[in-house]
Amino acid sequence: MKQSEIKELSVAELQEKLSETKKSYLDLKMTHTISPLENPIQLRSVRRDVARIATELTKRDLQ
Repeated sequence: MKQSEIKELSVAELQEKLSETKKSYLDLKMTHTISPLENPIQLRSVRRDVARIATELTKRDLQ
């Protein structure tokens, strides 16, 4: 997910997207623990998406 896409979402949508993305990350992590993922770089991209969304939420809270 790109930063420009994140900026267009409302706070409620961001919170929902954050919980979905965190769940997705945990599922990927668990799957990777059991058997290696075909594309382990996917873990990094999902983790970074979580960080981008959390950063945008924090930025909006401070404004």
